[in-house]
Amino acid sequence: MSLPRWFIFRPVATLLLTLALVLVGALGYRLLPVAPLPTVDFPTIMVSADLPGASPETMAATVATPLERALGQIAGITEMTSESAQSSTNITLQFALDRDINGAARDVQAAINAARSLLPGSMPSLPTYQKANPSDAPVLMMALSSTTRTSAELYDLADSKIKQKVAQVAGVGEVSLRGSALPAVRIDLQPQLLTQFGVSLDSVREAVADSTTNLPKGRLEGKNQSWMVDGNGQLDHASQYRQLVISYRNGRAIHLSDVAHVYDAVEDNYSAGFYNGSPSVTIGVTRSAGANMLETIDGIKARLPLIQCDLPADVKLTIVVDRSPNVRASLYETEETLLIAILLVIGVVFVFLRNGRALIIPALALPVSLMGTCAVMSLCGYSLDNLSLMALIVATGFVVDDAIVVLENITRYIEEGLSPVRASIKGAQEVSFTVLSMTLSLVAVFIPILMMGSIVGRLFREFAVTLTASLVISMLVSLSLTPMLCSRLLRRKPAVTVRPHPLYQWVENGLNRLLAAYAAALAWVMRHQRLTLFSLLLTVLLNLFLYSVVQKGFFPNQDTGLLMGMMRADQNISFQAMEPKVKAFANMIEADPAVDGVISSMGSGAFGSHNTAMFFVHLKDFDKRDANASEVANRLSGKTRTVPGVELFLMAAQDLHIGGRSANASYQYSLQADNLDVLRIWTPKVKAALEQIPLLTSVDADSQTGGQEVMITLDRDRATRLGVDVQMLDDMLNNAFSQRQVATLYKTLNQYHVVMSLSPAWTRGPETLNQLFVVNDSGERIPLSAFASISGSNAPLSVNHQGQSATSTLAFNLRDGASLEQAQAAVKTAMAKIGLPDTIQAGFAGTAQAFAELSASMPWLILAALAAVYIVLGMLYESYIHPLTILSTLPSAGVGALLLMLLTGTELTVIALIGILLLAGIVKKNAIMMIDFALAAERKQGMTPQQAITQACLMRFRPIMMTSLAAFFGALPLALGSGGDADLRSPLGLAIAGGLALSQLLTLFTTPVVYLYLDRVGRATKHAWQRLRHAD
Repeated sequence: MSLPRWFIFRPVATLLLTLALVLVGALGYRLLPVAPLPTVDFPTIMVSADLPGASPETMAATVATPLERALGQIAGITEMTSESAQSSTNITLQFALDRDINGAARDVQAAINAARSLLPGSMPSLPTYQKANPSDAPVLMMALSSTTRTSAELYDLADSKIKQKVAQVAGVGEVSLRGSALPAVRIDLQPQLLTQFGVSLDSVREAVADSTTNLPKGRLEGKNQSWMVDGNGQLDHASQYRQLVISYRNGRAIHLSDVAHVYDAVEDNYSAGFYNGSPSVTIGVTRSAGANMLETIDGIKARLPLIQCDLPADVKLTIVVDRSPNVRASLYETEETLLIAILLVIGVVFVFLRNGRALIIPALALPVSLMGTCAVMSLCGYSLDNLSLMALIVATGFVVDDAIVVLENITRYIEEGLSPVRASIKGAQEVSFTVLSMTLSLVAVFIPILMMGSIVGRLFREFAVTLTASLVISMLVSLSLTPMLCSRLLRRKPAVTVRPHPLYQWVENGLNRLLAAYAAALAWVMRHQRLTLFSLLLTVLLNLFLYSVVQKGFFPNQDTGLLMGMMRADQNISFQAMEPKVKAFANMIEADPAVDGVISSMGSGAFGSHNTAMFFVHLKDFDKRDANASEVANRLSGKTRTVPGVELFLMAAQDLHIGGRSANASYQYSLQADNLDVLRIWTPKVKAALEQIPLLTSVDADSQTGGQEVMITLDRDRATRLGVDVQMLDDMLNNAFSQRQVATLYKTLNQYHVVMSLSPAWTRGPETLNQLFVVNDSGERIPLSAFASISGSNAPLSVNHQGQSATSTLAFNLRDGASLEQAQAAVKTAMAKIGLPDTIQAGFAGTAQAFAELSASMPWLILAALAAVYIVLGMLYESYIHPLTILSTLPSAGVGALLLMLLTGTELTVIALIGILLLAGIVKKNAIMMIDFALAAERKQGMTPQQAITQACLMRFRPIMMTSLAAFFGALPLALGSGGDADLRSPLGLAIAGGLALSQLLTLFTTPVVYLYLDRVGRATKHAWQRLRHAD
């Protein structure tokens, strides 16, 4: 018994199975998590290390290099980059997509432990790691503010009462605090007083370190009682330290307050943060790799009421940046597009069928197939995101095709006089192979995508599986539910002709006239077959031409409602001079009508070096502003170009980020060399060459080598005679200028430090060094000028590595109308002209590198999809010839897609590429329906090939028009959609709509001609083979 027949005679079982599928799908839909994009994050871990006072070069040599050597031995690392700035090093490790992040974290901790003996002993703590990508945009940002408390108190509250509770939420990768530092006891030493009392910096440090302890003191055990022993060994406040005796001179005690200003303040003076221009402490949350964004944000927001209750009444915690509303709005727009597509597809079916009972059948098949797809998505662990919803939107035009083919064939037999049951059995059985061929050949398109291991393959695997599931379920529904409903809902053709409704008759007459026009045109084409074949060849050549001229990109820009970027001032600017510039820029940005809020931070822990400030700009909802995120970023950057000596780099935050290095623009070009001096020479030359390219804008280099440095050159012979060694000099300078942490205070909720340095009045220029001295082992005070010379030089503000080589990264954006493909070609030409030395390895990085890899594989991906379709069709038809006839429909579809993209200025991105691959499955359905009926007519009715294919074309004209228009109108809402993420969805819709529009017109004529031509070739080949066999 055939599959349709079994279901036709078991209506109860069919309906119950359908109901079960719908219920499971509804449950799966409710369980689907919501996300902007599929989970395609590279497992990324950031290792951080601090050494207060160390220069970028010192950090790179003594901290970054030992760690890189140990971390570089971990299996599965695809990229290792580091940035060493003043006092800090951050190393970003990016692992292969299939690497488990928890296993990678264990390996990272083991590598840190292995490198421990090679790290400087003066590091205040061991390096730490976090399972987060530092270049990712935060998913949630909050501002902590108060009108009565200092920034240090706010930072302490954030660090002790907020950070830990937020970090405990599942999915949180990193919780970063900006805008201040922990409270501390600060000791500002006065060099002239130290000289007066003959006290060295090191003796002050030792006295302070020895004065405060919190060590175990044991217990007393009596016969009947026991006592714990404790004491007041720890000093907690500045007032307690002021009376600390640090030395004796001539029998007189010298107190700390005699040589220093001791006060309660902040651990780091060089850190500040602002929210809308007002001082605040900001809390940024980044999700971990693979975590669901909305679940993470919702988990944090659920805890905020409890966190707020734990804060003092005069402290306010405000959510400034929340990515979840924007993501939900984008998904709502996509769901709305899905509903519109469903209504359009049902409308197309109604126009052709004009029968309420018949319309119910595909109208039921469509939601049943989509709900079944949701069940598969839930079982596979997928999310409800833009790509999976796009797959469902496209599926609305596909899943109804199978039902249309079966329904139309059954209706045709009923009109010929068969009963609904017999017509359903015969009609469904007759097209079963056609439905199977259409489905499997379309599924075959995704085989190459499913086998891709790159970021593109991982990104579209969810799309491919979702669409494949909908197609398979649609095929099963069309061969089970559809024929059963036809046998029960459709009525036998009435014996007495009933006058139809005027609208019905008008549409019917229109379709008949269209069919008559097609029959006449088809007859003309049959008489001019060579001209038709020439037009087919012309479309093949036109594909090659259009592919070469259409603009190509990697991934459409998203509007996430968040801008992030960096302000950079002169390389030698001071912290005090930087602060008003940051406030001025924040006020300028906040004044823009599209901006909802601005967070800015500068100094230690903010971003990069001392002359940079980080900006996060939260935009208003898309319907409340006059431009998209990229346009707002360009507008704000343009406004700030009028400010001399300061640059602002802003770009729209994206959900898809490739690479672990942060940059000031969207695309990156990196230079690598073993010698840092070589990069210092060539980086400005490369930057100048890129700035000359008209296609590029916002060209920037991350290497800053113009910082001022005071070089202290030790005269080792004189130092030895004076009893001074290098360690004494380093200790003296560290004590004076590094904000050295000389003691730790242990409190109930946190640990704090005692920080020692020279008074700020004595750190404003190199002349301070002449006031310093070293005490040798004999107790003699030796001025610095007695054994060292002081000179000025330039030094880098940061040192960057990739792998273990020094690297310099140049970033750039594209001007309006420029494509990434054109930009890369221009960059390669410019590099060839300037002639980089062999000692420098140059290449694109991040998104630009991913695009270069995609560009190289794109033609092969299309060929692989065509090969997969050919193999599947060849197996189904047991023929080498018929698959070629079916594939001959594709060139016209490619021309239509590329031509519409060219006319609308749409780039050929991975989204558009998926649309072109889908066309390979859509347009061949027309040929499959023609060829199946032509082959059946030749076998059963003895027709000639030309008679058979002509009859098949005329007989299948209506279902071909229905399926093509259903797919076209299913994709049309994608092409014409609006909203924040319309640019993400439209390339897919444009590719499908353009391809269908042209291929529908051409394949109705080229397919029968190719069928006849290849049939003659096949027959001639068969006769030649038979003659050859007989000759043998």
